[in-house]
Amino acid sequence: MSPRTPHTDRADLRADCADCFGLCCVALPFARSADFAADKPAGTPCGNLGDDFRCGVHARLRDSGYTGCTVFDCFGAGQKVSRVTFGGRDWRADPESAGTMFAVFPVVRQLHELLRYAAEALDLAAARPVHRELRRRHDEIDALTRRDARTLLTLDVPALRAEVNALLLRASELARSGVPGRREDHRGADLTGARLRGVRLRGASLRGARLIAADLTGADLREADLTGADLRGADLSGADLTGALFLTQPQLTAARGDGATRVPAALRRPGHWAA
Repeated sequence: MSPRTPHTDRADLRADCADCFGLCCVALPFARSADFAADKPAGTPCGNLGDDFRCGVHARLRDSGYTGCTVFDCFGAGQKVSRVTFGGRDWRADPESAGTMFAVFPVVRQLHELLRYAAEALDLAAARPVHRELRRRHDEIDALTRRDARTLLTLDVPALRAEVNALLLRASELARSGVPGRREDHRGADLTGARLRGVRLRGASLRGARLIAADLTGADLREADLTGADLRGADLSGADLTGALFLTQPQLTAARGDGATRVPAALRRPGHWAA
C-alpha cells in the first residue's frame, strides 16, 4: 500500500459480494419487520439467495421489503472468511464446514469493523500521538483475521474491542480538540425524534447516541464523533458531515438525506436519497 493511500481506501475493508459465499445471507438471522419481509433463522439461506451466491432481488431490496440488507456491511469479512479462512471451500460443496463457517463470519466481521475504525484513526493527522499504539493494535488484529477457524472462535472479541475503543476515544479527542467553540457531549444520549434542525454540533461527541428519526436538517456535524450512533430514519437533508469521525456507510445509508447533504469523502451518497 502506498504511503499516500488513505488507510480507509483499503479494498480488503470493503465488502466484495462477488468474492463471497453469500455468508451474510445465510449465517445471520433476521425477523419479519419493517426491515425484513420474512423471518429467517441463523444458518438458513435467505430465500432470495441464488445458487451462484448472489441475491436475486439485490437491485430492488428496498421495494421488496429488505431495507435491512441495504444497511448491512461486513467490512470485507465475507470474502476474508470465504477465501482465506476456508480457502475457497463453500458451505454447499463442503456442508461439514458450514456450521463453523457461519460461526466464524460474525467474529471476523467484528474484527474487520475494528480495523476499519483503526484505519480511519490512522488517517487523522491530529491523532498522531496515538498512531504508534493504534498501528500496533491494528496489525495484531489484522494478523488475527488470517488465523484458522478454531483460533478465531476462541478470541475474546469484547476485550479487543475495549482496547481499541480506548485508543479511538483518545484519537477522537485529539481530532476534535482543534474545533473552535463549545463542543457538545451527547455520548449515549437518547435523541430519538429530536428537533435538531440547523443545530451546531460541530466537534460534538455523539458516540452511541440514538438519533432515530431525528430532524438534523441543515445541522452542522463537521468533525462530530458519530461512532455507533443510530441514524435510522434521521433526516440529514442539507446537513454538513464534512470530516465526521467514524461514520460508516451503513449508518449513512440508514438515514435520509438529499443532494445538499455534505458527506465525508470516504463515503458515498446513498442511492435512495433525494437528488
